[in-house]
Amino acid sequence: MKGNRLCQMLGIERPIVQAPMGWIARSRLASAVCNAGGLGIIETSSGELNTIRAEILAMRGLTDRPFGVNIAQAFVRDPGIVQFIIDEGVRFVTTSAGDPNRFCSALKAAGLTVFHVVPNLAGALKALEAGVDGLVVEGGEGGGFKNARDVSSMVLLPLVRAHTDKPIIAAGGMLCGRTMAAAFALGADGIQLGTRMVSAAESPVHDNWKQAIVEAAETDTLFLNRHGPGPALRALRTERTTRLDREGSPAIMAEFGRAMDLYFGGDMEAAIALSGQVAGRIDGVRPVKAILDDIMEEYQQVVAGLPG
Repeated sequence: MKGNRLCQMLGIERPIVQAPMGWIARSRLASAVCNAGGLGIIETSSGELNTIRAEILAMRGLTDRPFGVNIAQAFVRDPGIVQFIIDEGVRFVTTSAGDPNRFCSALKAAGLTVFHVVPNLAGALKALEAGVDGLVVEGGEGGGFKNARDVSSMVLLPLVRAHTDKPIIAAGGMLCGRTMAAAFALGADGIQLGTRMVSAAESPVHDNWKQAIVEAAETDTLFLNRHGPGPALRALRTERTTRLDREGSPAIMAEFGRAMDLYFGGDMEAAIALSGQVAGRIDGVRPVKAILDDIMEEYQQVVAGLPG
């Protein structure tokens, strides 16, 4: 997008970033996003660094465009992960689920661009003080692991923008050209897609999960484990998550013990299917390029049609 500073900073054509979802955000999906003009992100939250190394190598053969890697700090098992990323020649990193001071200095000293994911103003201010290059501002509408005191994107984006002039990527509730135009009006420079990418044709998850997203209503996600112990999270409504919503869980992460049976086996009750509220607006499984093409076309139409 001409004149967009996020595009200029990251060397991409479209200010659209793919969320770094564990086991999902790998070369097949990330390269499709890159080749469509956005920014694909490779995950490390699975903790499978040998596999991640292979996925980064695969990216080199699947795309010649920039891509990034996420460090989900709560799941880091290898203290050498920063050097690992530096050695792999990655130039853009998002950090999340932890203190932005933990890795920011080392990454920036190596010349990488660093954005930190924040769920509230306090987190944003801490990340800015740590010296990040930009922020991923994540509203409570989004899927995945969340801050227990969730704030909607409509409130959070302009609040954070009032405190910084650094680039902002809006996450949570982002789906289409209309939501991108709204995010830009609220102060963002780009958007991040999670649930829409889970349901994309190139997503590696089982078709049962994709179809559950397509069939979901806007009310078919649940905000689980708000009072702990462990992280809060937003997920699709299933028998399992309905029970967890009603009864709670003494160890929410144990509910992911059979994650592979859900992700790639299609058993929707085997674990927790993370999803954002935008599942209620997704009506089909589509290729990544078609998704990004439609976003940009609708964005232009919406902006051109705004009153005044």
